[in-house]
Amino acid sequence: MLRKILVTVCICVISATTFAQEGTTSPYSFYGIGSLKFKGTAENRMMGGLSVYSDSIHLNMQNPAGLARLKLTNFSIGASHKYATQKSDAGEAKAATTSLDYIAVGIPMGKFGASFGLIPYTSVGYSLVSSGDVYNTLFTGDGGLNRAFVGLAYSVTDDLSVGVDVNYNFGEINNTSLITSANGEFEYATREINESDLSGLNYTLGLAYKKLLNNNLEIMGSLTATPATNLDSKNFRQIASVFVSSTTGATGTIYSEDIEVGDTSFDFPSQFSIGGGIGAPKNWFVGLEYTNQQTSNFTNRTFTIDNVEFKDAAKVKIGGFYIPNYNGIRKYWQRVVYRGGMRFEGTGLVVNGEDINEFGISFGVGLPSGKLFTNINLGVELGSRGTTNSGLIKENFFNTFLSLSLNDKWFEKRYYD
Repeated sequence: MLRKILVTVCICVISATTFAQEGTTSPYSFYGIGSLKFKGTAENRMMGGLSVYSDSIHLNMQNPAGLARLKLTNFSIGASHKYATQKSDAGEAKAATTSLDYIAVGIPMGKFGASFGLIPYTSVGYSLVSSGDVYNTLFTGDGGLNRAFVGLAYSVTDDLSVGVDVNYNFGEINNTSLITSANGEFEYATREINESDLSGLNYTLGLAYKKLLNNNLEIMGSLTATPATNLDSKNFRQIASVFVSSTTGATGTIYSEDIEVGDTSFDFPSQFSIGGGIGAPKNWFVGLEYTNQQTSNFTNRTFTIDNVEFKDAAKVKIGGFYIPNYNGIRKYWQRVVYRGGMRFEGTGLVVNGEDINEFGISFGVGLPSGKLFTNINLGVELGSRGTTNSGLIKENFFNTFLSLSLNDKWFEKRYYD
């Protein structure tokens, strides 16, 4: 058992160095600390991001209190591919990204449950051109914020459990602007590079309630709260004169100067979620969840941007699942879990007076595979973000995601060795 734990920890450590930072192509990832990534498993994502439901064989990374319901050790890993069409009054562009979304382990320990893992929390990845009569400006960015977490839960009663996640956030964000003239084979240009090395701790408190009303009906409730905290940002800025080849795009530095900008600390907004649902055990479930994030308190890292502000963000999620026959041993497709849901999200970002909102509808299947309730999850999501009003960009996206949820008994008592 100890060997299994050590192997899993090594996998997480190795993954920390291989996580794809550039997991987005959204122009809105320019603002703040990037586009917020979904914190949860593919199973949650297929149900519109719903986190209310917890059971004994699936990991719940959104509400730490759900860990207390685990009966088997669970190893989960997920990845996704996103294809987006970006439209504005000036034209249309297409982009695609593939990323590793999470790697996590949940461990049952009697009345306790524990977890640890690694997820990308935000992502930055954009390339934008602002054209003018005299100058053109190319804006590029990459990086993001990763999150290593450890969770612990306790069953207060058979129906009620509480939990806490402690998160260490770390990562680097790079923003570059290149100002060039309109023509010439070799153009002199001005380049500004801003780099921020981010780090800080925060935590999430969770409560989960589950009550069996009768043999065929149960209700569930969920509460989570993440208090506001601060992230430290070690900042670097460089101004340089460069020349750019109009034929190859290659750049060469003529002169550069590092600018003292100083390290900063900025607010990481608080968040509160409440949800509830009803269903028949091992047959069906439907739930609703509301989240509020105090993004009006959010501040930029090292610079301010005109015509951009943040306000409090609200999210509504609805989703559920259906299993035709949980014990249908001879009929495979009756044991498949069919999931679906939708979400309406305000990002809290306001650009040129326009709220940047997001909508998504998702569905997928959980395919039983192997022993001890191991399953493969396949899902898709269709959605949009932003608007073409006020010279902005609207993104229409198609996400596909894949995950493995592997279960094992690590603390099984053996009578013979």
